[in-house]
Amino acid sequence: MYIIIGLGNPEPDYSRTRHNMGFDVINKLAEKNEIKLNKSKFNAIYGTGNINGEKVILVKPQTFMNLSGDSVVQFVNFYKIPLKNLIVIYDDMDTETAKIRVRAKGGPGSHNGMKSIVFRLNTEDFARIRVGIGKSMHEFDRINFVIGHIPDEEYVELQKGEDIAVEAVEYWIQKGIDNTMNKFNVKS
Repeated sequence: MYIIIGLGNPEPDYSRTRHNMGFDVINKLAEKNEIKLNKSKFNAIYGTGNINGEKVILVKPQTFMNLSGDSVVQFVNFYKIPLKNLIVIYDDMDTETAKIRVRAKGGPGSHNGMKSIVFRLNTEDFARIRVGIGKSMHEFDRINFVIGHIPDEEYVELQKGEDIAVEAVEYWIQKGIDNTMNKFNVKS
């Protein structure tokens, strides 16, 4: 069994914002694999189903970004999921728009949702997919950049990264994290 966590802030208020890339990827995975996100537990919306013949739980924590770890740790503990079967998907300003970065483990960087998860799990040893949102033109205005309205043409570009992340999750389930990193991390 795999747990796939997408980070974001509660919809619909924060729908279509850069900070909700993780939720958007979960929504696309659910639609593509006919998984209904119609259950609620551990302060999250989730659904169960199969991707590539493997049982999965798709999770969207509803704790707001900064407390995402509160929900994640409960899912991991309740389902007794080994951390090698956990992947977290979230937005990243250090990755170009329409690109993703896949990592087997690592620090949370400046992302508050990831800081919360690392703190609550007490480890950095779990996989993650960072969906690129690009950098704000105004460094001092990061909050408005991540939770503000996205112009239509930029939204189309952001969705390309989401679609690649969906492919990467499906590939990860079949081929593992190392093969996924080799396939999806664009060499610079």
